[in-house]
Amino acid sequence: MKSPSPQAMKPATAAKKLGIYLPAAPQEFQDSAVTRAEFAELQSNPPEWLAELRRNGPHPRPVVAQKLNISIAGLARGGITEPLTTAEITALLAAPPQWLVVERATHAAVRSEAQRIKEAKKAEEKAKGKKA
Repeated sequence: MKSPSPQAMKPATAAKKLGIYLPAAPQEFQDSAVTRAEFAELQSNPPEWLAELRRNGPHPRPVVAQKLNISIAGLARGGITEPLTTAEITALLAAPPQWLVVERATHAAVRSEAQRIKEAKKAEEKAKGKKA
């Protein structure tokens, strides 16, 4: 593997930014650094292998967690440590096991609390601005 120049990224970094599971990518992608221009081209005009990986997987844990609407830690607590395909994710969503129901509720509560804190902070800053 050629080492990435300052203007290129390692294949693992490119895969992470593209939202794909690196071991499922073609060997030539896994073995070479990706320049900024190549990365931009992959994003704007994805080749068939990239479109297929994004569509059907296997998907990396962050993508699986996002599709299931839970956290990555929630995946681990549910015993999901391997990448999942779109079909496997769809099956989990169609008949969610108890751990998934609990994790989705937990994730929703955490998100709503974070939103409440953000809004409270905004209101506090607005009030401080009026006093000054």
